Amino acid sequence: MKPVPTARAHRLADSIDLVLPRTFRAPIDDVWAAVTEPERTARWFGPWKGDAAPGRMIQVQMVFEEEEPWMDLRIDACEPPHRLAVSSTDESGAWRMELRLESRGAATELRLVHHLDSADKIPDAGPGWEYYLDMFAAAFDGTPRPDFADYHPAMTPYFTELAGKFS
Repeated sequence: MKPVPTARAHRLADSIDLVLPRTFRAPIDDVWAAVTEPERTARWFGPWKGDAAPGRMIQVQMVFEEEEPWMDLRIDACEPPHRLAVSSTDESGAWRMELRLESRGAATELRLVHHLDSADKIPDAGPGWEYYLDMFAAAFDGTPRPDFADYHPAMTPYFTELAGKFS
């Protein structure tokens, strides 16, 4: 079965927020550990090293990208087990993102929020985040990894239409 895009977007005063939700049948502390512990992030995004504290930089290896590059990532906020905000600057420019977790009974809702400075970045960012969140779900549940071809370019029309709502 092909994945279905889950993202929605909202205009704020200083950004357009691309929001992607996932729900896990697990306690919030377990989901938090899967997004913050290096040995667990390595399963779906990449390992990281450094002193992970607000205001500090860590290095994250993008093991599912070509050449498996390392990138610097600034921890802007860390409020266990509910919110992790990070930012970075790379060849594409500066970006900010948050992971927000909320208990929902026996489940945990995770929302990835990518704060974008313009809507034209939605078609590139959206399919990638859908892929990484499904990678996270597969690693968390112990199911097979998704295929990136099911996300890009397959989901690009959805995200292009979503971006068009802000033009």
